[in-house]
Amino acid sequence: MPVSPRASAREPDARARSGQRSLMQGCRHAHERAQEAQAAMARAQQQCRERRQRLTPIREAVLATLYETHTPLGAYEIIDALRESEGKVHAPITIYRALDFLMEQGFVHRLASRNAFIACPHGHGPQDLVAFLICEECGGVDEMMSAPLSKAVTTLLGEENFKARNPVLEISGTCGHCRESGGNA
Repeated sequence: MPVSPRASAREPDARARSGQRSLMQGCRHAHERAQEAQAAMARAQQQCRERRQRLTPIREAVLATLYETHTPLGAYEIIDALRESEGKVHAPITIYRALDFLMEQGFVHRLASRNAFIACPHGHGPQDLVAFLICEECGGVDEMMSAPLSKAVTTLLGEENFKARNPVLEISGTCGHCRESGGNA
């Protein structure tokens, strides 16, 4: 996927992430994401109907774009991907509004350390603690939840009388697949 100069200026590591995606089509993250995509899209459509929310064509296209990759995408990378798939250029505000809706519904997470977004097929609540294991080799992201970790963090927050708005833990390192293959997954 080509990265526009504007995307590169706003997202300094966009070229690196784009290159990782093209090299990593066969990694475990990509395989798992491909298996989840169709069922997750159907669940999102069903949940929107149940919640009386509109999964508009642009919202659905943004979500589908995020399911097409195993790495987080920035808004400008989503614009580029949609330009390739639809032949249409969307304004950044349109993409950000779609992403806001998708985050509110729990279909997408924002990774602050990457200023990028990743689809979420898990259906957990907005206040559930989520840990993201971000591979620095392949760019893949694993989403984890742990009751003991959640309880420990909740206890720490309670001791500080702190109310979390976005309980997310981001951990960077090397995934098991890359470690097993010597970083050349």
